[in-house]
Amino acid sequence: MKEKVFNVFGMPLEPCCYDPMTGYFRDGFCSTMDSDTGTHVLCARVTAEFLTFSKERGNDLSTPIPQWQFPGLNPGDQWCLCISRWIEAEKAGVAPPVVLEATHQKALEFTTLEKLVEYAWVPS
Repeated sequence: MKEKVFNVFGMPLEPCCYDPMTGYFRDGFCSTMDSDTGTHVLCARVTAEFLTFSKERGNDLSTPIPQWQFPGLNPGDQWCLCISRWIEAEKAGVAPPVVLEATHQKALEFTTLEKLVEYAWVPS
């Protein structure tokens, strides 16, 4: 039986993205476990500014890697980010919007709900 996983609101975690397939487990969810040293718990709607920032920091998320079935991300794609990278981007002024319902509650061990709500992505 699969353990229940919750988002930052204490509700069942919603999927972040299936295309491209995201998450530590590549199941579309920002779930985690102890071996996930990056703590990929934040569902972000990536921006061009964030993708450039991440690439400059050594994590190129925009270039396809076919052997890993990774198409590369484009602005507007959703992706499970390492919470530490998002916090770093927030401090640099380039944090992408957060999809709160798909962000794992573990994110609250690193930042506040108020900070995440400040960056909440709202569909237009």
